[in-house]
Amino acid sequence: MPTTVRSHAKINLGLGIGAPRPDGFHALTTVYQTLEVHDLVTVTARPAGMSAIWLTSNDGRVPTDGRNTAWKMVELALKALGISAEVEIHIEKRLPVQGGLGAGSANAVAALVALEAELGIRSDRGSLPPYEQKTLVGWGTRRGSGGRWLEMAAEVGSDVPLFLIGGAVLGVDRGQEVYPLPDFEPVWCVVATPAVGVSTPQAFRDWDALCASEGLTATASADKLKMLSRAYAMAFAGAIPGGGREDGSSGVLSMGEDLAGPQESALVRTGISRWIQNDFERVVFSQHPSLREIKRLLAASGSPEAAIHASLSGSGSALFGLYLTRGDAEAAQNRVKAAGVESVLTRTLPRADYWGNMLVQKAS
Repeated sequence: MPTTVRSHAKINLGLGIGAPRPDGFHALTTVYQTLEVHDLVTVTARPAGMSAIWLTSNDGRVPTDGRNTAWKMVELALKALGISAEVEIHIEKRLPVQGGLGAGSANAVAALVALEAELGIRSDRGSLPPYEQKTLVGWGTRRGSGGRWLEMAAEVGSDVPLFLIGGAVLGVDRGQEVYPLPDFEPVWCVVATPAVGVSTPQAFRDWDALCASEGLTATASADKLKMLSRAYAMAFAGAIPGGGREDGSSGVLSMGEDLAGPQESALVRTGISRWIQNDFERVVFSQHPSLREIKRLLAASGSPEAAIHASLSGSGSALFGLYLTRGDAEAAQNRVKAAGVESVLTRTLPRADYWGNMLVQKAS
C-alpha cells in the first residue's frame, strides 16, 4: 500500500548573509520556520534485485529524473542502507512554485520518510525526526545519531536538513547545519507569491558587489554571523521557556479560530520582530521594486491590522506576513489581492505538529 506524506513549506524569519568565501559559498545565519501549507508526496517501494526509481507529478514543471531532490534523496538513502528496491514517487504540487519556500527540499525529506515507512525501516514513528530531540539553549548543541541523515540531506541541498527537524530551526554555515529552536505558538501567515522571478545566483552576485562596496570582509562577516546566531538562540530561549506550552499542547486550533487572540505572541516576546531582517532585501528590492511594495502591503505598519513581522523569504520572490488573528491575515490577503498578487493563507507549524501530522497514509 502506498505511503503518502505531507511535504511542508518553510519561510526564513530572518536571514543574515556573509561575504563570499574562497570556496565560492556564502556563510549565513537564518531562522527557518515550517508552515502548514504543503505538497503531498506518495511513495511505493518494494525490495528488488536491482534499484530503480520512477517519479511523476501533477505539475509539468517538476523534474521527473535524477535532477529532482526527492529522487536524489531516495537514491542516496538506498545506497546508505545497502538496500535494493523499486521505488515509485508521485509529487502532488500544492505549494506555489516560487522561490523562497523550500518546496523541492521538503519533497526530498517527505520522500525519505515515506520510503522508511514503505520498507519498514525506523517503523517507530516516535524515533523521528532522526536527531536528538533537545532544545537549543545556547550555541553548540550537538547533533545526535541522526547525523548521517543530516549529512545526506546536505548533499541534496543546503536547506534540505531543516526539514529533518521542523518547527523553528536555526541554520548556520550554508544553512545546512541546523539546530532546533524553542517553538512559539502558531500564528497566521500570509504568503504572497508574485509573478516576478528572482534569480538566486544573481542575488548573490549583487550581494557580493554590495559587500565589496561596503568593505565587508570574510572575517568581519563571520563575526557578524556568529553574534547573530547567539542573538537568535538567546532570544528564543529567553522568550519561550522550555520550548513550548507547559501542557504540551501544540496550540493548533481549527481554521475558524484565532490562534493568539489579542494577547501578545511568544514570537513578539523574543523581540526579534524589531531587529530581524533578510539581507537579501538590500539587493533584491533594488532590482525588483514591486517586491518592496508587496512587503509594505503585508506589513501595514502603524495600522490596527499590522503584521507581527513581514519579510522576503530566502532570495524570494515569495514574501510573507505573520499575524495574531485570522482577521488581520485576511485583511492582508485582501490588500495584496487588490494589487494583483496571489497569496496563500496558512499558519506556522510547530515541531510536534510537523511530525505528528506528517503521515497522511501509512503503508500496512
